[in-house]
Amino acid sequence: MSAEGGLRWSHAALNCTDQKVTEEFYHRWFGFERARTVDLGDQQIVFLKQGQVYLELFAAGAGERPDVTKDGPSTAGTVRHLAFQTADLTEFLSGLDEDVPVSLGPLSFDDFIPGWRSIWLTDPDGVVVEVSEGYRDDPSAHAHAH
Repeated sequence: MSAEGGLRWSHAALNCTDQKVTEEFYHRWFGFERARTVDLGDQQIVFLKQGQVYLELFAAGAGERPDVTKDGPSTAGTVRHLAFQTADLTEFLSGLDEDVPVSLGPLSFDDFIPGWRSIWLTDPDGVVVEVSEGYRDDPSAHAHAH
């Protein structure tokens, strides 16, 4: 099925030690709002939405927290990080406080794209979240992809 056939991104599902704490993190720093809850009896699934992006939060209890450094785990079969773009990384950074762990950056990638900068944070469950400004697609990349 092609994207033209109606396929579109739906969501990322996150396992959470404490859904409320994770929900507050994504609300405070990324503007997510609760869109729906699904009652599973003794648990619930929480759907968060920001624009067209959804996060699905599952209660996972206190498990082994991943050892997260830099821009995320490099093990095959794991998600390295989630990523968001902002028009002004400096403004985003000015709103952060010491409660948000920074795992890497901010770094500049001017050698690749002038003005491209990123920082990587970790959410309450150790998921790495990138925030960047200035990324642009390469118009010639599509011609070389296939």
